[in-house]
Amino acid sequence: MRLLYVFLLILAVRLASVFVVQTYYVPDEYWQSLEVAHKLTFGYGYLTWEWVQGIRSYVYPLLIAGLYKILALLQLDSAHLLVVLPRILQALLSAYSDYRFFVWTGKRKWALFLILVPWFWFYTGSRTLANTLEASLTTIALSYFPWYGESTAYLWPAAICCFLRPTAAVIWLPLSLYHLRKSRQNALELILKRFVLVGLLVAGLGIAIDTYWHGQLIVTPYEFLKYNIFNNIGSFYGSHPWHWYFSVGLPTVLGINTLPFIFGVMETVRKSEKYPVSKQLLITIFLTLVVLSAVEHKEFRFVSSLLPLCLYVITDALSRWSIRASNTMLWTTALVILVGNVMPAWYLSTVHQKGPIELMPKLRDIAREYKDEREHQANILFLMPCHSTPYYSHIHQNVTMRFLTCEPNLEKKEQYKDEADRFFEDPMHWINSHIPMHPLTALPTHVVLFDPLAENISVFLRSYRLLHRIEHAEVTRLEGSQALVDQLSEALGAQSPNLASLLQNRQSRTGRSILVYQRLKKGEENAFNRGPDPGQHEPDVHDHPPLEDLVLANENENLFN
Repeated sequence: MRLLYVFLLILAVRLASVFVVQTYYVPDEYWQSLEVAHKLTFGYGYLTWEWVQGIRSYVYPLLIAGLYKILALLQLDSAHLLVVLPRILQALLSAYSDYRFFVWTGKRKWALFLILVPWFWFYTGSRTLANTLEASLTTIALSYFPWYGESTAYLWPAAICCFLRPTAAVIWLPLSLYHLRKSRQNALELILKRFVLVGLLVAGLGIAIDTYWHGQLIVTPYEFLKYNIFNNIGSFYGSHPWHWYFSVGLPTVLGINTLPFIFGVMETVRKSEKYPVSKQLLITIFLTLVVLSAVEHKEFRFVSSLLPLCLYVITDALSRWSIRASNTMLWTTALVILVGNVMPAWYLSTVHQKGPIELMPKLRDIAREYKDEREHQANILFLMPCHSTPYYSHIHQNVTMRFLTCEPNLEKKEQYKDEADRFFEDPMHWINSHIPMHPLTALPTHVVLFDPLAENISVFLRSYRLLHRIEHAEVTRLEGSQALVDQLSEALGAQSPNLASLLQNRQSRTGRSILVYQRLKKGEENAFNRGPDPGQHEPDVHDHPPLEDLVLANENENLFN
């Protein structure tokens, strides 16, 4: 199989994912990359608390900022290109890492098939996530690892990976020890002349970049570990039982590939002498899952870097099995794996949580074209769980915007609740306390929210008319799964999580649709308003906090912001 054709096939799939995957996954795809790059390049935007505290490295956003700067110099910085080109850049890197996986596995047909079809990699491989970058670098590093030689080229991508995502060291520590043990070179010499040298060069350059852009001497990997691991800040955003990565996380990421992976594990354990690479990879996978399981906050994307390791184990086992399998079994197995990956890839890439992506072009048009009675631009209020949508990177207009924040309890206050929690406890009280109601022009011109909230703030929305309704997701209640979770937890000897408790915020704060309301202008009240319901108590709209207490979304100054 010609390598050029293989690479072009891989590249075509990855570039296709840029345009097929049009759904929202996690906030970090935008708020830790595109939004930071937009702020750096164009001078306006929003930086989350992670950037204020210095726990994130500027290395990845600077790559995107460089792309933005080129577009700006060429006067091609349209919002569409600001969104698409960074994803194409990430897709190119993912395509190269996929090609390196094919080479690493001995250019086997199963390797090409298995790197192209995984639903999770299609879903995330072109997203501007640090985890996607980490997974790509991990694959590249593994392909250069000295499984049968003495090369140390892998240390460069591995070191970059560890600097950007310190938890990646969990993967590379056992592999580095394996390298030292099997190498014919002097261990001390190898450590000093290769490991330490590469580590110091990568860390030195990374610290220099971060120090310059953070404005002070800072070591972001240390800050990352201090906040997320030592201070356990991550648990503020959700906690999971210790076995979650084993019982839910990795099986979900693998999807239907879990079945051949289990087969590969069994084959490797039974005939370890025939699978030396798979054996070491399984040890690394297990140790990584054990270490990550000790951290309360867990997410699917945190194990995305284990995907190439798992796929190698599958490739190794299926390639040997194929020698004695019939054509019928081969095609049936391939078809089951293909269909089992295509279905979740299609649904999650095109249907589930598509609302925020379809919302942003509409807000972009509003930001560009809307003028109120005083010829002022739009000011937009997001009454949604924090970071439910992209932000300035997708609008590319310096208009006033405000969202409900959700900073963790960094000052360790008693009975702490973030702004989003306080809002959803009593939406009308928060609105009366934070939004000026008089005169009418003091109100935000547009309000964005999920449909269940509209009924709770109907009094406030009397001054608005519905402008857009955007389908978002099929929201279902999962309490019926509680029995299954209870049984699984009992079998594992662990405490069963309360699904109703875990999902109550998700179910009550999001919905099937995203609604965009536009404030009525003078003279429109009679056309759209029906007046207050008889006997309905009018809220107190005069008790507002001082202006300086409001969180600023950007540098614009007006009454709303």
